[in-house]
Amino acid sequence: MDWDHLRFFLALAKDNRLVVAARSLNVNHTTIARRVQALEQEMGVQLFTRSNSGYELTQAGLQLKDIARQVEKQIGNIKNEVKQGDQEIAGLVRIGTTEGFGTVVIAPILNDLGKIHPNLVIDLLALPRMVNLSRREADIAITLQRPTRGPYIVTKLQDYTLRLYASEDYLSKNPKITNKADLDKQTFISYIDDLIFSKELNYLDDICHPQRIAFRSTSIQAQLQATLSGLGMAILPDFMADHVKGLIPVMPEEIEIIRSFWMIMPNEYKKIDRMNLVWDHIKKYGGST
Repeated sequence: MDWDHLRFFLALAKDNRLVVAARSLNVNHTTIARRVQALEQEMGVQLFTRSNSGYELTQAGLQLKDIARQVEKQIGNIKNEVKQGDQEIAGLVRIGTTEGFGTVVIAPILNDLGKIHPNLVIDLLALPRMVNLSRREADIAITLQRPTRGPYIVTKLQDYTLRLYASEDYLSKNPKITNKADLDKQTFISYIDDLIFSKELNYLDDICHPQRIAFRSTSIQAQLQATLSGLGMAILPDFMADHVKGLIPVMPEEIEIIRSFWMIMPNEYKKIDRMNLVWDHIKKYGGST
């Protein structure tokens, strides 16, 4: 069935007169008459009766009117969706994440998004602390702890593994490590105790009690560089340290710490196209198991 036939039918059903219906559609009144006649022939029923007051719907016409309105509504919805899909995504989205994950994982996957949507601006807050969504420090946060309350959308991005790493130079100049007990005699690199921003980062005591910590930093990047220089051993995320030339995992089968990254966004932002775009992109390319 031709939608145009139904469109002209609905115009005449609404206005009751050919001239008025024609004016509303900006066509000649003979076009309305021809289209309605074609629709009646196609359906094999009479849809209108003509009277002094204009065109009146028959019983079949009344039934068709309800159906045609539903079709019109669906077509309108489709047009709106297509129109919205054609609109360019623009505006600012601010993402807060931990320093290492933001630098190594999140920043590279945002590259393609920027190419596809040149009017989209992304602020990446890759910080050695957690951002505060309630204070509007960021629109989307990636954290080590899942929130237990609040008006947020939450999804698990991925689990990740941390291992103990040391440089070749460090291992060659310090006592050999054959078991966990030997770790207490080694020199370590770690976080500053009173500035650890998440309990999930307090993992050194779970594997050993070192006699000496030579270097502490709130920055995981700084810890990695200090480890690479041979200053000491450190627990580092595999996604940062695994492919760094000169770093060697120590007792990798025995020392394995699992943590998780969670992505969080206020419920109200779900209605904003640019927020959904960035959220879905990070979930697709930044998540794994």
